[in-house]
Amino acid sequence: MESSQSLQSLDTVVQDIIGLDTRYRLADGRSTRRHYLDSAASTLALGCARQVADALLAHYANIHSTLHFSARIASHAYAWAHEQVLHFVQADPARYTVVLAGSGCTALINRLARRASRQRARDVVLVSLMEHHANDLPHRQCAATVVPIPLHGDAPALGTVNLTALERLLERYAGRVRYVAVTAASNVTGIRNPIYDIAALAHAHGAWVLVDAAQALAHAPFAVSDTGAMERELDAVVFSGHKLYAPGAPGAAVIRRDCLAQSEPDELGGGMVDDVSLTGYRISAQFPDREEAGTPNLLGAVQLGAALNVLRRVGMGRIHQAEQQRVRQLLSGLQAIPGVRIYGDCALERTPRLGVVSFNVAGLEHGLVAAVLNDYHNVAVRSGCFCAHPYVRELLKPELWALALDPDAPDAEALLQPWRGMVRASIGLYTTPADIAALVAGIDDVRSRPEHYRALYRVDAAGQFSHQSFQAPARDLFDPEAALDRVLAQRNGTNAVL
Repeated sequence: MESSQSLQSLDTVVQDIIGLDTRYRLADGRSTRRHYLDSAASTLALGCARQVADALLAHYANIHSTLHFSARIASHAYAWAHEQVLHFVQADPARYTVVLAGSGCTALINRLARRASRQRARDVVLVSLMEHHANDLPHRQCAATVVPIPLHGDAPALGTVNLTALERLLERYAGRVRYVAVTAASNVTGIRNPIYDIAALAHAHGAWVLVDAAQALAHAPFAVSDTGAMERELDAVVFSGHKLYAPGAPGAAVIRRDCLAQSEPDELGGGMVDDVSLTGYRISAQFPDREEAGTPNLLGAVQLGAALNVLRRVGMGRIHQAEQQRVRQLLSGLQAIPGVRIYGDCALERTPRLGVVSFNVAGLEHGLVAAVLNDYHNVAVRSGCFCAHPYVRELLKPELWALALDPDAPDAEALLQPWRGMVRASIGLYTTPADIAALVAGIDDVRSRPEHYRALYRVDAAGQFSHQSFQAPARDLFDPEAALDRVLAQRNGTNAVL
């Protein structure tokens, strides 16, 4: 339903993001605004969505009742949140339902994997090489056989899922493939997969497709089908509210109802049964109630619904266009720095990618680069393997071989550890050219003085770098109890610490 309010401008929404002006004191004594380039892990919060959830607290009650005003309001608000999810991915509510659970994709993918494992006749699951652990490990645990799907190209410039290789796997395991699990966009490289082509191939072989859309939904238009044709529909789409400007929101799964209707829900409890006796129980036929046992995360769900509503008002096409300018700026800025290696195919016309770029600087450990960027430039990036170890290992193969270390040597693990990873910069709708310029300047700085910075840090057995003299404990930056003291003091009309 079209809102009566005018569409929000992108600038207005950006100004409503919480935390853009957060400042920290750096190792050189300066205090500067942070440059947040870690949106692939979690986006910052959309203020108006948070305010909607806070407003609901005045009416807070549990759902599953309409007998008193507050319960009626809570039930309506929770249903509204589900509707926003369906609208956002253009899913027909007669054919799809929404299940909210957990804090991201992980809980829901585990549920789906366990549910699907009951289909004994089909014992094979095909999983792309670029998956996050959340869309990899649950299938390994629940399926008899998990087969990786190869990618186009060679390391370090790997591309998308290889459709020819996928079709061959579907033919090799004809009649046995339960489903294909694939990410819509990689959390390591941002590379977008041809998910609708993958769905068409899977459906032609009697399999269904599970799409991890955690890295895609906040950055580009998304629908359960690109053409409206059923053979190109996605059977299940799972995503995380904390990557959609709604930290504290649950994870969400948009699933075809017929994928769920023929089997018992994976989790049982209150709210999902019509009757319980001493000798049995009758599960509700009502969606999504039958799939959401227990008391839901009502406030998080409403915050997610509000964030999705705002993003639709702005227009995901507009957001995508603006972010693609930043992606090109990020890629060109990194490519201009000598010694920087970017992972994944960088030809956007051939291999589209969203706002995630992982890289390394020749001769520098990824942990050292990330630490210097934070401590001396207030640039927040992530380093490591990003919960995608097989993909990262594949991308890193040329470099790891070049280290010429004996893997059987007693100290091989310790010597390799600091090099088994990357630095990842990732953007959101609030990322500015200044943020990217700060990243590029920081990389130039650390690569121009590597020994100076290396002498300032110690590295532990896990490859983590920490400054030898500059300390910034989390409690000094934000202490929850001290924050509570201030709030209570304000409530009492005094500045005294309680």
